[in-house]
Amino acid sequence: MPRAHVTGPAEPGSRDCRLGAEKRVRPGRACEEPGPGRGWRGPARASGRLGISGWPEEGLLRQSPVHARGASGDMRWACIWLLCPLGPLVLLSASTNPPNILFIFADDLGFGDLGSYGHPTSATPNLDKMAARGLRFTDFYASCPVCSPSRAALLTGRYQTRSGVYPGVFYPDSRGGLPLSEVTIAEVLKARGYATAMVGKWHLGLGANGSFLPIHQGFDHFLGVPYSHDQGPCQNLTCFPPHTKCFGMCDQGVVPVPLLRNQSILQQPLAFPQLVPFYNKFSRNFIADCARHGRPFLLYYASHHTHYPQFGSQEYVGQSLRGPFGDALMEFDGSVGLLLQALQENGLEGNTLVFFTADNGPETMQMARGGSSGLLKCGKGTTYEGGMREPAVAYWPGRISPGVTHEMASTLDILPTLAALAGAPLPTVPLDGYDLSPVLFGGGKSPRQMMFYYPPSPSKLLGVFAVRYGKHKAHFFTQGAFHSGTTPDPDCHGLTPLTSHEPPLLFDLEADPAENYNLLQGGAVGPEVLQVLKEIQLQKALFDQRMEFGESQIGKGTDTALQPCCAPRCTPKPSCCHCP
Repeated sequence: MPRAHVTGPAEPGSRDCRLGAEKRVRPGRACEEPGPGRGWRGPARASGRLGISGWPEEGLLRQSPVHARGASGDMRWACIWLLCPLGPLVLLSASTNPPNILFIFADDLGFGDLGSYGHPTSATPNLDKMAARGLRFTDFYASCPVCSPSRAALLTGRYQTRSGVYPGVFYPDSRGGLPLSEVTIAEVLKARGYATAMVGKWHLGLGANGSFLPIHQGFDHFLGVPYSHDQGPCQNLTCFPPHTKCFGMCDQGVVPVPLLRNQSILQQPLAFPQLVPFYNKFSRNFIADCARHGRPFLLYYASHHTHYPQFGSQEYVGQSLRGPFGDALMEFDGSVGLLLQALQENGLEGNTLVFFTADNGPETMQMARGGSSGLLKCGKGTTYEGGMREPAVAYWPGRISPGVTHEMASTLDILPTLAALAGAPLPTVPLDGYDLSPVLFGGGKSPRQMMFYYPPSPSKLLGVFAVRYGKHKAHFFTQGAFHSGTTPDPDCHGLTPLTSHEPPLLFDLEADPAENYNLLQGGAVGPEVLQVLKEIQLQKALFDQRMEFGESQIGKGTDTALQPCCAPRCTPKPSCCHCP
């Protein structure tokens, strides 16, 4: 029987409190939570005494039995408690005061899903307050219209083609992952003395012995799911308490979706209604501990909301006018409120950059699981605007002036921007991002003048599908996606084949963000438009020629032995992997 690839901590017992250690406590001892603050709203405190890690007593998580049994065979409980002690702050001096970074990443959230972006029935008061008090972007882009490639580009500042995170997404048994040779935001900031933590959805590979997990990519701490929460059977799981089952079947023939702490399985399958409160408790403790010890931090909070299947805790059941999608969105907004409240309570709001955006556009389904692209065309999986243009807000009271910017920006720009703020050197590899400081702090022009649109399955032969240059966008290739299978627009549907356009489709995104009116169709074309088209064609040719495709990590295939199982010797797999 092969060994389980998810390794656990050392034998339970007393532990030190250095960064990276788990503080163990006796069953029944409560972890304290900071008191309520003002201004930001979040979920109400759960009734009853909180148990270890902030779970209600009946919801305590155990370490995987194969990883956490003591000499006597009894099961110990772990309190997930983070400390940020005053260790050696590499490259930091007493005269520096590097900002904390809270990066909040939504999943499958559309450009039109938030109240601040025009949705009439979404209840997102905390995100809307951020947008009103911060800098709201109207032209912010992900690098890809699906999860794994988009997340790779965010963390590395490089198009996913360079790191090999294509085609499509990683699976529970994928052999590949984000290459360890890639330099992530966490590694850049950790070299400057930052404490780093990642909470939520990873989806950049698991690998043998958890080799691609966040703790091997610059993060001191990881609490979350190694891939997407729909990549496991969900038909018998509760998504909304008390008894509402998850919509659909999710993925069959694989292990139940696990919840991990670093490399240890805490629960399998994870309990959806309890998940977000656990994430929030963990994140608030991390912020408080770093404040207590004067340690700058990076907290990458990668929410599962609003990806299918939607889920939520008791407080949000039936509270939205938008059904299950709206309930999940409300819970996400509540998490944002709690995180911002934690900054206020610990006196960190004035020295913390909070940045919010999403990984790709929404599943624009007719049913209750679907999101909204607003006035933009199509959604997830496509290179139309609805697939890659995202809501985004930068919030830093006293440093970033409230307002709206129409400057072009991308998740690719996050790494260079954070490196500049922290005074950290950039990785010595080709980067595709820019420092957005002129936009954030001076109301200036964005250094980004172009955006290149790759589909989920890119190829060197076809190159990028579309190019935005200034206000103009040209589509050289288009293709539908099954994520938009029930929308009225046939261009979005999964059965819509790959189509080459010669000449390309050309749109003025300032006048026509919905991409309705092709400038090269229906009449005489002026010389200015022809000059723009010529420049875009040139830029595409140069970009495609210079792009070096890394070895496809997803193309390395799968191995069922790599699927994480809390009971690796159980049978029959994968259904026996249950450790509630």
